[in-house]
Formats: sequence, C-alpha cells, structure tokens
Amino acid sequence: MDMGNTESTSSRTAENSGSRKHWAWRGGAVCLIFILFAWLPRLKESSSSAGDGDPKKAAVPTTHATTDEGRSVGRSHRDSGVASSPQEIVTAKVIQFAKNRRLVLLAMAKKYKLVVSPEIKAFFDAAERGHWDEINERFAALWNLKKSTNAPPELRTLWGPILETLGVAESAHDWPAQRLLDYGNSILDSLRPGMVYVGGTDPGRFIPTLMNETSDGERHIVLTQNGLADNSYLDYVRFLYGNDMATLTGDESQKAFQNYIEDAKKRLEHDQQFPDEAKQLRPGEDIQITDGRVQVSGQIAVMGINELLLQMIMDKNPDMSFALEESFPLHSTYTNASILGPIMALRVTDDQSALTPETAAQALDYWRATSRQVLAETAADTPEGANVLKTYSKMAASQGNLFADRNLNTEAEQAYQLGIQICPYNPEATYGLANVLAREGKVDEARQLVTEFQQKYPDIAHAQPQPALWTATAALKP
Repeated sequence: MDMGNTESTSSRTAENSGSRKHWAWRGGAVCLIFILFAWLPRLKESSSSAGDGDPKKAAVPTTHATTDEGRSVGRSHRDSGVASSPQEIVTAKVIQFAKNRRLVLLAMAKKYKLVVSPEIKAFFDAAERGHWDEINERFAALWNLKKSTNAPPELRTLWGPILETLGVAESAHDWPAQRLLDYGNSILDSLRPGMVYVGGTDPGRFIPTLMNETSDGERHIVLTQNGLADNSYLDYVRFLYGNDMATLTGDESQKAFQNYIEDAKKRLEHDQQFPDEAKQLRPGEDIQITDGRVQVSGQIAVMGINELLLQMIMDKNPDMSFALEESFPLHSTYTNASILGPIMALRVTDDQSALTPETAAQALDYWRATSRQVLAETAADTPEGANVLKTYSKMAASQGNLFADRNLNTEAEQAYQLGIQICPYNPEATYGLANVLAREGKVDEARQLVTEFQQKYPDIAHAQPQPALWTATAALKP
C-alpha cells in the first residue's frame, strides 16, 4: 500500500491469493502490494444463475439425524427432518447454501444493474450440483478473470457471494462431515442471542456461515475480520446486513487507512530519530517513506487496518455484542474480552462474564476435554484430519494469546501446551509458549523449545513468520 497523502493505490484480497499450505489464516484479508501466505488450503472461484428472490428468505431445507451410536448429528435444536448420514447432511447444506447465495448475487446484480455472466452462472450451477472439482475449476477461471486487466466490473461487485460459496464448498471438501458439524455447532452454540460473530480463519468463517444459514433457529450476523480492508467486502456486508446493523461507509474505510498511515509514519520517524529507544514499529511491519510518500506492505499492515475497521464497526453498534474467532492477534480486541466456549466475547462489561483466573481455569478445562475428544475422533494422518487438528489447535492458542495479554502466564502456558498437544506443528502455539517462558525468565527453556521446533519442522519454522515467531526469535537470540 502506498499512500502519498491519503490515497490508497493497491488492494487485492488475500482470500484469493493462491498459496495453500502455510500457517496463516486468511478468511478474507486484503493484500496491499504483497501476497499473504497461507497454511490452510486457499480458495478458488466461479459463477451463478437462477431467478430473483429475497436472499434472506431463501428456503433452507435442513435435516437432523443420529449416528449408529445414537449421537446427535448437526444442531439438534436447530435442525429437523429425516435421519441422514453426516455426509448427506453436509452435502445438502452446501447445496442449499449455494442456492441461497445465488439468490443473494442475483439480488445484488438487480440492485446495481449488473449482468450476471455465463461464467458466474456456471459456477453456481456446479455448486448446486455439489461437484467439488468442477466448483474448484470454475472458481479458478473466475479468479484469473478477476485479476486480469480486462476484468468485468460485475466480478468485483458480486465477488462476496461467489467467494463465500467457494469457501463453504471447500470446507465441506476438506473436513470430515461429522467434524465439520461438531465444529460449526461448537461455535454457534456458544453465541448469545443477538450476538454478531466475527470469524477469522477459513474454517472459522465459512463453517459457521454454512451452519448459520442452513439451520433452524436464530440467524446471527456473520462477518470476517480479515476482509474489512476490502471495500468490495464492506459493500457486501452493507447489502446483507445494512438493515440489521450500522455498517461502514467508504469514507470511514478511507479514514481508517489514513489513520493507520499517519500513525505508522510517526512510529517510523521515532525509530529513525531515536535508534536506542524501544522500537515502535511492530515486528514485520514494513514501512518506508519515499519522496514524501508512505509505503506500507506486509500482513501486519493490513491486519492493523482491519483492526481499526473492526473497532469502528463495534463503535457504530454500541448496543450489539460481538464474538471473535481469531485469525491474527488484534490486541485492541483483548480489552474487556473474555472466553466464550472455543471463541472470545468482545467488549464484555458485566463482572459475571469478565475474564478472571477462575474463568480462565474453566476455559482450560474446556480445552482439556475438547482436546481429548478431538484427538480420539480425528485421524491425524489424513489431510482432512490435519485440517481439523490445526483449527482446534489454533483456537486454543488464541485463548493463550488473550491470557498472555492479561498476564495470566500460568494459564497462557497451559493453553499453548494444549494447542501443541492437539497439533505439535502449530507455530503459533509453540512460539506463544516460548514468549511466555522468556517473559518469565525461563530463557533457556524457551530457546530450547524454539530450537527443537525449528529442527523438527524446518519448512514451517522458516516460512514467512507470524508475529509470535518474530517476537520469540528476537527475544531468544543469545
């Protein structure tokens, strides 16, 4: 991103970056002159067709079933219908979601007077047939067209429902059906009535979106923290939820960009003028001033802007409650945050729900039980099982981040250790633990942890690092 005074010069969604196998969680971040890395499978894109209709009233047939062991499948208090296997339930949900998002896309096209191309229609035809390979192929063709010099304008405007349909289909393809249902339920069941859910990782965004749109009961507003710096995503949010919450305007988005640039410039100038003082630029924050123009690039920058935008949304909706599944540590969200099952409640004001050592201990009990169940029920040696373990490990480590921010060091250590137990090659859990150990003066133990991780998982350790890795690496240098 290059902003001479205030103008932004480049944006490209990281949701659409082609990288598929790194420890980074996109769910929709905007790339500003850089390509974000990703560890989980990335998305691909495609097309649409159908008749007009109200997308919020689209029919959503649902099912409820039990396994042979009698365990409930799907959200028992939301889903109803004939008994089906987990795979049949997920397949039906994905197809119904595709139909719903086709209606959304058609309604958007009608509002903005856009023509839906045959390529977009073909994508939704494939999605409604549930043919993953065809969905993937048609999405890739749309993505290549979108990033070309002659990209049709409707692709950018209508990209939201296309991308969500792809993300939902990809999650269903990449996850075992029962695990997907369990994961989606664990998040939605933790939400309080009227709560806005803010997803972060791909599974954390798309699986709850699928379950939210295809089950009986309350429909929550579902956002992604990673897409907020993309104006086309903000337009999509406005279209979906403009009657239900105060959304951001283009001017407000531009203000967030400008505020970030001005703050980054001050911090860069401080570091240049006072090299012996503590650095104010964050690890990995790439900021340069060339001919009076501020140039910012890197994942840290885009997430810093997303963080400002998320705070603006919450400020515009003071009476609404928010819950977050973290893709990337947004430290301002830790203020007054607390634990809500596997995710975090934001802006908690009542003492009963506040984060205390007691509630942190309860959260650790939750993760001990969850880790035992997930490890017992997941085949770690399959790609699908690995996706499940990485996701749960990430969530445990995210709660460790919150505990560490509150100086609950013992609880943070245990949360990171549980994340490592679920997925030993999660760098966020390992480096988060190393940071806490180093902060407690256990530098040798922290250094050994980092060294062993780098030796055992060199490809992950030496990939473009997350902030936790940068921080730990800097703190542990001899």
